Amino acid sequence: MGTALRQPPAPRPELYAFSRLDFITAGIYVAVAGLFATASGLLGPLLLQLSPNPAVASYAVNLIFYGAIGALALAAARHIAGRDLRVLATRPWFTLLMVPLAVVAAMILTAVLVALTGPPQTSANQAGLQALMQQVPAWLMVPLLVIVGPFVEEYIFRHLLIGKLSRKLNIWICSALSVVLFAALHIVGQEALTLPVLMPYLALGATLVFVYVWTGNNLMFSYFVHAAKNLLAVIFIYAIPPEVLEQLQ
Repeated sequence: MGTALRQPPAPRPELYAFSRLDFITAGIYVAVAGLFATASGLLGPLLLQLSPNPAVASYAVNLIFYGAIGALALAAARHIAGRDLRVLATRPWFTLLMVPLAVVAAMILTAVLVALTGPPQTSANQAGLQALMQQVPAWLMVPLLVIVGPFVEEYIFRHLLIGKLSRKLNIWICSALSVVLFAALHIVGQEALTLPVLMPYLALGATLVFVYVWTGNNLMFSYFVHAAKNLLAVIFIYAIPPEVLEQLQ
């Protein structure tokens, strides 16, 4: 694939070699995410020990989980993140233009795929987030959904699964794994899995994979696109009354 941000090969090839911290971060992420996906019913009573309000308890657990993983991911990818920010800083107008265009492209692709696969359906993940956001103020949700969450997911699904794994596997295989596993994370544990539910996450995952590879495996660019997409969703959910949002969906 051609890249939009041309840059010389990294002078330190170890940046794209798996480190012990990578394995620790990814292992904790998979283990905890799998636990909550498969045993959420059993964990419910334990969560209520944090707060009698289920929304507050859910927010606290997610903040602790993503905060801890985010700190580990930042420590593991700090050199890559710093290098990628320096690359983007040399082309500020490219970043300012292409980030919103990539978000629009993801929305268009989502609309097309959902229209082709059947009537729109709200996933359990999306419904849960909307219910949570109706009880938690925006100033608390933005750090979780816009700042920390997207960085963790870009580190796991783009930087590790493509940037590093592609040194050992074909990049097309790594890209496909990234899209499928990213979508699976957001729908695992649902009672009914349908294509209209899966398609929004496949579309977003495909868009993020494309911009990551297109920009020369630039972790921070795909992070900015992911964060912008989540910020737009947060604005819509908080700005639009719940009954109107349900009709739009």
